[in-house]
Amino acid sequence: MIVPAGLSPSAAVAVALVVASLHLAVAAGARAAGQPSFRGRDIAGSGGPCALAVAPLGYPCEEHQVTTADGYILSLQRIPRGRGGGARAGQPVLLQHGVLVDGMSWLLASPEESLPFILADRGFDVWIANNRGTRWSRRHVSLDPSSRLYWNWSWDDLVVNDLPAMVDFVCRQTGQKPHYVGHSMGTLVALAAFSEGREVDQLKSAALLTPVAYLAHITTPIGILLARAFVGEIISDFLGVAEFNLLAPPVTSLIRAFCRGPGANCYDLVGSITGKNYCLNSSAVDVFLKYEPQPTSTKTMVHFAQTVRDGVLTKYDYVLPERNIASYGQAEPPVYEMSNIPAGFPLFLTYGGRDSLADPADVRLLLEDLRGHDPDKLTVQYLDQFAHLDFVIGVCAREYVYKDMIAFFDRFN
Repeated sequence: MIVPAGLSPSAAVAVALVVASLHLAVAAGARAAGQPSFRGRDIAGSGGPCALAVAPLGYPCEEHQVTTADGYILSLQRIPRGRGGGARAGQPVLLQHGVLVDGMSWLLASPEESLPFILADRGFDVWIANNRGTRWSRRHVSLDPSSRLYWNWSWDDLVVNDLPAMVDFVCRQTGQKPHYVGHSMGTLVALAAFSEGREVDQLKSAALLTPVAYLAHITTPIGILLARAFVGEIISDFLGVAEFNLLAPPVTSLIRAFCRGPGANCYDLVGSITGKNYCLNSSAVDVFLKYEPQPTSTKTMVHFAQTVRDGVLTKYDYVLPERNIASYGQAEPPVYEMSNIPAGFPLFLTYGGRDSLADPADVRLLLEDLRGHDPDKLTVQYLDQFAHLDFVIGVCAREYVYKDMIAFFDRFN
């Protein structure tokens, strides 16, 4: 990663934080700058994802809730079958979104292009997760989202609490082990869990779209420039705030100013920060900007910054040795060892040559860790022209990605 010269260690962390998140800050800025918005389905209105995005298209849909061990109440949507499908649901699949979005990010294209609908029409029982803190997962048994305590978590807590709760719920509801599909942070949480032996006995396989385990090579020049220009404001406005909300006034003001600058184009920013996406059309971008981003915890974003800075995937670093000792029993945070992922657990990995966030060099580091994996249980797909968002909202993802992924699932059904 290129870090501007002369920055203090704390400023460098803030640079990394912004770089890791700016691809979705673009969405906030585009809205603030008056970019066109999607004029079809009213996905910004009231109601849950089933009512907003699934049932109007003729698919059955169920809203579910699951409570984590630490009290967060998470929303899950279930599409048990396709349009005109049979009475019984088929093989379950759990879809997990990335950071700063929610489960709706899987549902923003047409039924012919959106992964949940494609899977449902192929006979799968589709479950869509929504991380704590996002629009439909903001409840807790005792805490209110307006309190700092509600946001006192990093993605470590998704590994320990959210992922197990959702997988266990799907298993109990269906009586079957689900396949898992993750994108971006959805892959990070899964890989960290698998490295500790979590969930591998409750899942049939995992498909990881743009897998993230290392972040040493992300290349987002515009993000770095913005971080350098506003690093003082980022530190003061965000590192003291528990909820990281890209629609909050400090960020929207920052991006609004940038989008109004000479020659600035927020649509171009998407490609500049995520990599030049191969098969996004204007409708896909409009829908994405209409709905996303979603909040997360500042602690999660600092955790990402630590990963960029340190070049290794560890649990959250409290910096002070005594705090790490209190949390982990050691002065340094424990490392998630990717080489500990069970060699016989089926994995499908797909990544793109133009991805500026899940950079191919970082994915190759992960693949080096997996060199001892059972070759019959590891499928790796490389798409030279693809970037970060192609795998979720790209109009050609069905042909280039989903077809091979479904064939992989069929091997283990």
